[in-house]
Amino acid sequence: MFIQTEATPNPQTLKFLPGQPVMQQGSADFPSRDGSEVSPLAARIFSVDGVTGVFLGPDFVTVTKGDAEWAHLKPAILGAIMEHYASGAPVMQGEAPTVGHAAHDGPDAEIVGQIKELLDTRVRPAVAQDGGDITFHGFDRGVVYLHMQGACAGCPSSTLTLKHGIENLLRHYIPEVVEVRPVGV
Repeated sequence: MFIQTEATPNPQTLKFLPGQPVMQQGSADFPSRDGSEVSPLAARIFSVDGVTGVFLGPDFVTVTKGDAEWAHLKPAILGAIMEHYASGAPVMQGEAPTVGHAAHDGPDAEIVGQIKELLDTRVRPAVAQDGGDITFHGFDRGVVYLHMQGACAGCPSSTLTLKHGIENLLRHYIPEVVEVRPVGV
């Protein structure tokens, strides 16, 4: 098995491409070891000292580190991913924690539908290339709240991406949008 790695805009995060599907549907975010037992793959990666977060995408795994150096972590993470796939264990046991847009009912449902459509077609594919995901969290009085995951969470350029990229895009197509803000979940 040959696993490629790619740098992300977040220096604390590295993207691993195992050359085969990771998640059959959706994605799974493990911003800490808590709850990772539902994923044998994530649990195996968290067993490497220094790993602080794991994000599972359709065909990639994004790993976030603490203070350790990538030169020391990368070989152990590559080994953990290879061991997982060699074991034949599933990526997820049972239901994956749902990662997706929050539901929104009410008078702004049409606007929210447009926001989600733009996120799905224009934003999420681009951030997936960087090893992350951005999902809709809420809309209130012109403010769009987005949840950043994987490489996007804690990325130094995430504020720039939100304010100059996503906010400008949404404001261009949807005049009711006045601002975009990140939320932590």
